[in-house]
Amino acid sequence: MQPVPAAKNWDLPPIESPGALAEWLEVTPAELRWFADLEGLAYKRDRPLLSHYHYRVLTKQYGNLRLIEAPKPRLKEMQRQILNTILQAVPPHPAVHGFVKGRSIKTFAARHVGQRVVLRMDLQDFFPTFSGARIQSFFRTLGYPESVADLLGGICTNATPHSAWAGAAMAADLIHLRDVQSLYARPHLPQGAPTSPALANYCFYRTDCRLAGLAKSAGAEYTRYADDLAFSGDDAQFERGIDTFSTHVAAILMDEGFRVHHRKTRVMRRGVRQYLAGLVANERINVIRADFDRLKAALTNCVRSGPETQNLDAHPSFRSNLEGRVAFVEMINPARGKRLRAIFDQIEWP
Repeated sequence: MQPVPAAKNWDLPPIESPGALAEWLEVTPAELRWFADLEGLAYKRDRPLLSHYHYRVLTKQYGNLRLIEAPKPRLKEMQRQILNTILQAVPPHPAVHGFVKGRSIKTFAARHVGQRVVLRMDLQDFFPTFSGARIQSFFRTLGYPESVADLLGGICTNATPHSAWAGAAMAADLIHLRDVQSLYARPHLPQGAPTSPALANYCFYRTDCRLAGLAKSAGAEYTRYADDLAFSGDDAQFERGIDTFSTHVAAILMDEGFRVHHRKTRVMRRGVRQYLAGLVANERINVIRADFDRLKAALTNCVRSGPETQNLDAHPSFRSNLEGRVAFVEMINPARGKRLRAIFDQIEWP
C-alpha cells in the first residue's frame, strides 16, 4: 500500500520508526509491543487478567449476538491519542454522518425528507468485519512505514479470546455462536474502542464512493450512519426500480466484503412512516410520536410521584439519563423539546 497523495495535505504527526511511536505514546518499546500484541498472545493464552479489554455479550433482535469490547484505561488512553491526533486529521466521505464532528442522525436523515421513496439497509457485524490487516493497510496509506502502521493497527484492533463468550451459549443458537466466535477470533475493530468508529468510516471510504456513485446514476440521495445506509429519490422511475436498485446495492456491499441484514431492509413509500435511525423523515425531521409520548409520560410521573418510581431499568444516574433524552428531543424538534424541558425542570430530585 502506498500513501494516498491527499495525505500530504493532512496535519499528521511524523512517526518514522517503532521507537518514535513508543516515544510519541509515552510507553517503552516493550510496552508498545505488549499493547499492540501483533503475535496474538492475549488470544492464545486466554487469561482474562492479562487481557487489554473488558467484554460484555449482548443479545440483539432475531437472536444475534453483539460483543462490546471496552479497552482498559491505559490502552484506551493510547487509542484516544491516535484518534485525536491522527484520525481526526483525515476528512471523511461527504455521505458519512456517524461519529463525524458537526454531523448527526439529524443530518443523516435530513437528505431524505419529503422523498417519494426511501430505502433503508443495515449491515451485519459491522465493526468485526474490518480485519486487522485492513486497518494496518489504512495506516500505511497515511504514509507511515510498515513497521509503524502494523503497531498502530495492533493498538486499534483486538482478537477476542474464547473466554469472552462464557455464558453466551444459553442465549444463542450454537451454530450462530460458533460463526460469531470465529469472526471475532481474528484481529478486528472492537466495538467499544474510541478509534473504531473513525477507522470504520475511513476503511468504508471506497464503498461509500461506489454507493454514492450508484445513487447519483439513479438520481438518488445516499447517506450512511455507521452500519445504517439510506437511499432516497423523488423520481417515479427510481421508485419503480427500487427493488433492482436494492439488489445492486447489496451486490456492491458483498463485493466489498460486507453482509446485508436483509430482515432489516425497508422500502418506505409516501403514505407510510419513513423512519431512519429512529427519526421520522416524511415531511420534516421529527422524533417518533410514541417515543415522545412515553418520555413525556415518564417526566410527568416523575413530577407527580417522584423520579424513583420511574427508574424501572435501575439507571445509576437516572437524572442524567432523562436529561439526555430531553436534550435529544430538543436537538431534533426544539418546540417539543421545550415542552419536555419545562416538565423536567419541575422534578424534585432527592
